[in-house]
Order: sequence, then C-alpha cells, then structure tokens
Amino acid sequence: MLAAVFLFTVMDALAKRLTLEIGLIPTLWTRYAGQAILVLLIVSPRLFQVAKSRYPKLQLLRSVVLMTATCLFFLSISKIGLAEATAIMDVNPVLITLGAFLFLGEKIGPRRIIGILVSLVGALIIIRPGTEVFTIYAVLPLVAAVCYSTYNLTTRYVGDRESPWTSLLYSALFGAIVLSCIVPFYWQPVSLSTAFLMALLGVCGMTSQLMLIRALALGEASLLAPFAYVGLIYATLWGFLFFDEFPDQWSILGGIIIALSGFYVWYRDTFAKPQGQTQ
Repeated sequence: MLAAVFLFTVMDALAKRLTLEIGLIPTLWTRYAGQAILVLLIVSPRLFQVAKSRYPKLQLLRSVVLMTATCLFFLSISKIGLAEATAIMDVNPVLITLGAFLFLGEKIGPRRIIGILVSLVGALIIIRPGTEVFTIYAVLPLVAAVCYSTYNLTTRYVGDRESPWTSLLYSALFGAIVLSCIVPFYWQPVSLSTAFLMALLGVCGMTSQLMLIRALALGEASLLAPFAYVGLIYATLWGFLFFDEFPDQWSILGGIIIALSGFYVWYRDTFAKPQGQTQ
C-alpha cells in the first residue's frame, strides 16, 4: 500500500508537469493509453481468460468513477498547488470508511462519524469558501475524492473475487478507448523529453493501480485507508522540489486536521473498539 501511494504521488507530479506542457486531455490519454498498452502486453497470452469478469457492471462502474476522479484531480493540480489538492483529496480514506459501512457491511458508530465530519472541516479550511483563494478548482479534489472512494470500495468488492489483472484491464481499456476518441482534437507535437515523461506516467499509473488492487484484495478497506496520508508528505516534497510550491498555514492546518481525523477513525477501528461494540 505504501509503495502504491508513493507511485501515485509520482504520477500526480508527472501529470501536473505534463498538463502544464501539453494540456489536460493528452495527459489523461497518456495515463490510460500507457496503462492499457502495458497491461495488454503482459496479459496477451491469456487475454480472453483475463477479460472474463463475473461483475462486468461493477467493472464498468469502477472504470467510470476512476476516470472521473483522475480527470478532476489532474485539472485541479494544473491550477492549484499539488500539496493542497492532495490534502483535500485525502478526505478519501474517511469516505471509504463511510462507504464501507453503507455498501460493504462494515460497522460504524458516532466516533467514526465525528471523524468523518472533522475531516470535511479540514477540507473546508483548505478550500476556504467565501475568501479570495476559493475557486472551483479547489472543490474539484473533493468531488474526485468521492469518486475515488467509490472506486476503492468497488475494487475491494471485486478484488478478492477476480484477478487484479481483470480489474486493471477493464479500467485501462475504458479510459484508453474513451480518451482516444477525444485526444486527436487536442494533440500537439511533443519533444523527446516530454515523450519520456509521458511513458513514465503510463508506467507509474499501471504499477500503482496494480499495487492498490492487491492491497485492497488482501486487507480490509478501512484498515488500509490511513496509509494514504503518507502521500501528503510526498506531494508537498514534489511541489517544493519541482514546482516551487509550498502550502500556506491554512492549507497545512487543514491537511493536519484531515490526517489526524483519519488516524483517529483508524485507531478507533483497530485498537480502541471493545469486542462486539460499534463506535
């Protein structure tokens, strides 16, 4: 899970760079087309076996919400800081906890609900509606977090019932096919260095997704969720090193609140819940 989070932040940093250079649609296409090519090369000897799914509708839902989350997040990081967008996106783990209760039958209680609400307060501190720093681009990571938590929960459901390569194949092909129909209208010539970054983005996208799928298949969604907060550290580092960005005090405060509320929910789930009691 930690390796997946690291690669996700590398992918986000690459996406921010490429979005500024070649635009949103070509960057999205690179992310999905690169993953699709790599997955097809790897599974080609058993393609028909991998392509068979017991849950085609869920696989389609996974693919739609993942592409939506990716699109919204990539758009946001082209306009706001990488650390700020990642911090807002980090409400995702507590949304997973809520979704695990609603859809996977995992228990939830008042303390966990408080943790979810506090996490949303942290997101509002970063977004700061009504102030001069508030823009629609600051809201996009929050919407992306809802989509991404849906993706995680559906991945959790199908992950221990089907091969992770089946899930990778569906999500990669869906995004690649849809975006391939759109990208010709936005394409522009690229340099060799940009082409290298595009290839690296595709590799990071596939590898991080595979690691996440395996992690969710092996562990309970709400227990794995807190590890995602490590990504905030990486995102801050990449923003500082490559984009001369550093979050202001309000963004840092909001990020800390989001992380602490998530860790609190995780602690209550893992260590502090008496046997047979919902908290």
